[in-house]
Amino acid sequence: MQPFKLLPSYINYKRLSTKEVKVGDLIIGNHHPIRIQTMTTTDTMDTAATVAQTIRCIEAGAELVRITAPSKREAENLQPIKDLVRASGYNTPLVADIHFTPNAAEAAARIVEKVRVNPGNYIDKKKFDFIEYTDAEYAAEINRIRNRFTPLVKICKEYGTAMRIGTNHGSLSDRIMSRYGDTPMGMVESAMEFLRICRDENYHQIILSMKSSNPLVMVQAYRMLVQQMDTEFGELYPLHLGVTEAGDGEDGRIKSAIGIGSLLEDGIGDTIRVSLTEDPEFEIPVCQDIVKRYNNRSTSTTPSESGLKNAFNPYDYQRRESIAVENIGGKQVPVVVADLSQLEKINPKDLEAVGYRYNAHTDKWNISDGAADYIYSGNHLLDFELPGTLQIICNATIYTQTANKKKYHPLLSLLDLDSNQSTPKVFLQIEVDAINPINDTTIATIKTHPQAVLVVSSKETYPILALRRFVFLLKEQGIQNPIVFAISTDGSTIDEQLIQLATDGGGLLIDGFGNGLWLTNNNASLNNLKITGRTYLEVKNKYQFLNNTAFSILQATRTRISKTEYISCPSCGRTLFDLQETTAKIRAATHHLKGVKIAIMGCIVNGPGEMADADFGYVGSGPGKITLYKNKEVVRKNIDSDTAVEELIKLLKENNVWIEKPIDLV
Repeated sequence: MQPFKLLPSYINYKRLSTKEVKVGDLIIGNHHPIRIQTMTTTDTMDTAATVAQTIRCIEAGAELVRITAPSKREAENLQPIKDLVRASGYNTPLVADIHFTPNAAEAAARIVEKVRVNPGNYIDKKKFDFIEYTDAEYAAEINRIRNRFTPLVKICKEYGTAMRIGTNHGSLSDRIMSRYGDTPMGMVESAMEFLRICRDENYHQIILSMKSSNPLVMVQAYRMLVQQMDTEFGELYPLHLGVTEAGDGEDGRIKSAIGIGSLLEDGIGDTIRVSLTEDPEFEIPVCQDIVKRYNNRSTSTTPSESGLKNAFNPYDYQRRESIAVENIGGKQVPVVVADLSQLEKINPKDLEAVGYRYNAHTDKWNISDGAADYIYSGNHLLDFELPGTLQIICNATIYTQTANKKKYHPLLSLLDLDSNQSTPKVFLQIEVDAINPINDTTIATIKTHPQAVLVVSSKETYPILALRRFVFLLKEQGIQNPIVFAISTDGSTIDEQLIQLATDGGGLLIDGFGNGLWLTNNNASLNNLKITGRTYLEVKNKYQFLNNTAFSILQATRTRISKTEYISCPSCGRTLFDLQETTAKIRAATHHLKGVKIAIMGCIVNGPGEMADADFGYVGSGPGKITLYKNKEVVRKNIDSDTAVEELIKLLKENNVWIEKPIDLV
């Protein structure tokens, strides 16, 4: 892998220049606005339902609408669908989603404005076989792909149809897996094989994607793809961003914002789709909240790119080296700080919002897996016995008043620090931005206090770049103090807040930076806890919301596992059961199984391959029929959907991952 020539955009925002691709009347790439799209969930052969849902998506703000075409029959039915959409006065481009069937793609390319093909299963078949190829045998396989793929390229070129070469992490072919493994580089090469064929045919109306249900894999793959295109061609094609099978609710939004937002902060991305297990119209507001941070954003510059070349490898996750200060830093999982300082008085009942419930009958605390490690009390001293695992961060004046120096720790400014040199553990507030960069005096002060936990924040509108620069500066100076990132949001809706917090906080953790999260909300009122029309969990107040969000960000970045993870496809015309209802039912039954990854897939296309690294899978195999998987192996076939959730629970019990739900679950 060559050095990442485009890395300066990683600390100074600059959107990458890409080729211009025309999809109908819509232009993507070449610094045009980041386009928003979604996908229908209706049966493509139900023309009226598909047309109606397509129009609802367009009216909600979709600039492209994708429709599945699993066979030639559905592909041909795109014509009446398109005709009726156009007759209704809508000129929004339509996209055909193709997986296993080249003849369907060739039919669709003559009808709609864009086709999406998955190089992992468009020609190759996936049997999870490992095959050792000689170079000659591998070249012969590429030639076989060329012969089968070129007819579609020629049709697209003739009809002016755009194409997305859409690699999915979970559906890499056996051939790619055998040579490159289950890696981001394998994803890149899977797409590049098809892209090279297109270029050989002088066809350039191409958009690419590197989707994964794991945001870390996704981000690395897109960065590698940008590098590979730049190295090999000296030019970039537009990129479609998305986290596949992100799930629903807050988890789906957080996972999507981390993956998509991290790349948009890099200047990477020309069109996005947020894949939620919800009605497609609900995806659009989330997309809008994400892209509005970037569509009118100007290029930023700072005088220093200090330490940039040696500070970070964007392709390989490596956690920043830090010393351990008690339970923060070193090899320990990131901590969560809950800010309760705005309360008039902190009572035992208030700790329920951050994972602690006091039982007066037993005189014991019940502690959830999502319990904050620290609370910031500000100017409060707590007048009750604390849970054993909970520690307090407080203002310096309060610290001097308490005798409990093991539980309480002062939050100090740089000016306060010298007078507290004997303090065993301090939290040092540092604010970073481009206008007032960290100076030599600050660096010298930090170096004299290697046991200080740095609480780092930024008041910049888009703080992630300033915080990245600060991490690089510490690396250059050899400073290994643990870092807690203080991330704030002023969003007026839950969606906006989730996206801001997940992008800025998760975007740092996904690159291995940070030893904790301290989330705050500048909008004091959260009375209307809604996510695009539906209730967000059962949140009592903003403190519970922020604590839940912090743990969800840690879960999505795979830095701290505190709950069950669901890899749930967003549904489409191939789905063989009610995906939203089933996902809710499985979540209700299994949400207490910490660390277990359960995939819920509507059909075999999103089956064993797309489940990627799930532990167990629930996959539609026919109308009203379910197949259960352990990892990628089928364990039960053709189960009636009425009893399939119960069968999944039996499977979990047989594999010793089931525990009974705690009666007093927080």
